[in-house]
Amino acid sequence: MAKTSPLEFIQQVRTETSKVTWPTRRETVMTGVMVVIMTTILAVFFFAVDSILQAIVTMLLKLAQ
Repeated sequence: MAKTSPLEFIQQVRTETSKVTWPTRRETVMTGVMVVIMTTILAVFFFAVDSILQAIVTMLLKLAQ
């Protein structure tokens, strides 16, 4: 594979970057909001599962005494 000079590399990067379809501000904000919502839902879900498992283990340990 032929080596490219730093100048050629920068030109190739600029050419490829110009081909990218960048998201709009609205798309970026909506995606960010969805990430926050899904993260919150998952946090609540895992908190609930953890609380239930903790209650079960606590009950089982009380039975063992």
